Amino acid sequence: MVSVKRVLLASPRGYCAGVERAVETVERALEHYGAPVYVRKQIVHNIHVVRDLEARGAIFVEEETDAPPGATVVYSAHGVAPSVHASSRALAHDVIDATCPLVTKVHVQAKRYAAAGYTVLLIGHEGHEEVVGTMGEAPESTVLVQTVEEAETLDLPADTKLAYVTQTTLSVDETSEIIGVLRRRFPNIRAPRKEDICYATSNRQWAVKDLLAEIDLLLVIGSRNSSNSNRLVETARAAGTQAHLVDDETEIDEAWLDGVETVGITSGASAPEKLVTRVCDWFRARGVVSIESHSTVEEDVTFRLPIELRRELELAGS
Repeated sequence: MVSVKRVLLASPRGYCAGVERAVETVERALEHYGAPVYVRKQIVHNIHVVRDLEARGAIFVEEETDAPPGATVVYSAHGVAPSVHASSRALAHDVIDATCPLVTKVHVQAKRYAAAGYTVLLIGHEGHEEVVGTMGEAPESTVLVQTVEEAETLDLPADTKLAYVTQTTLSVDETSEIIGVLRRRFPNIRAPRKEDICYATSNRQWAVKDLLAEIDLLLVIGSRNSSNSNRLVETARAAGTQAHLVDDETEIDEAWLDGVETVGITSGASAPEKLVTRVCDWFRARGVVSIESHSTVEEDVTFRLPIELRRELELAGS
C-alpha cells in the first residue's frame, strides 16, 4: 500500500490545439483516402498516439523519400524545411501539411528576417524536429543558440543586423534568461511581436508552478522525445520538487512514493487524456480516494484542419 493520500491533477494539461489538429488530420485522412497514409516522422511526440494510428493504417517513415511516389503523405506538427516540400513534389506526393500554425508563424518570421538581411538567432535545442525545420528556412542566415552560456559567448561582427526567434516548446524561464542576455549584449536585436513559445507550453508550465506548493512529487505523463514534457519535469525540479517523466502507469516506481502524501499529475501537450485516466486508476487501485483537479486557466484555442484536407473533404461532402 502506498502512503499517498491525495492526487492533484494540473489543469490545463495534455493535448494542445496543434496536437489535436495533427492527430485528427491523420485520422480523417485515413477515413477519406483509406490506408495506407504515410506520416513523415512521429505526427506528435507520443508513442501511444503513434501506435494507435499505426493500428488504423498509418505508416510512419523517417523521411518523405521513404514514402512511395504518388503516396498520401502527412507532415508532422513540428514542421519541415522547404527542401522536404521540394522532395515530395519530385515524388508527386499528395501532401497534407499538419504543421502547427504556431510553428508556421516562427518559420515565416525567420524567413522574413533573413530576407531583410538579418542574422537570425534561433533559440532552441539542436536536433529537435521543429528546430531542423525552422533552420531549413534560411540555413545560411540562422545561428542556433541553446544556452545562456552560448548567448554570452556569441562572437558576431559589430555591424551584424540581428533578430531572434524561438522554438515553441521551450522552458519559459530559461528562454527569458537567454533573451535577457541577447538584449543586453545586442541592444538593437529585433524580436517577434509576440513571443514564440506557444500558449499551451506556457500554460502547462504555469499550471505546474501553481501546483508545487501543494504537492510532494510530480508525475509528468509524456514520451522521452517530447520537448514540452521534459520542460515540465525541469520546471518542478528547478523549484525543488521531485518529478519524473513516465510514458504511462507501467513506468511508475513505487519507491518514488515513499513518504509522499500528495502527488501532482500533469501531461505534455502530445499526451492523450486516456493516459491520465490510466495513471489515476493506478492510484485508485492502491487505495487513493482523493483525486481532484487543480485548475489555473481555461483554454479555448482551436485550429482548423490543413487546407489540403479541408478542400478534399468539402469536395467529398464530408
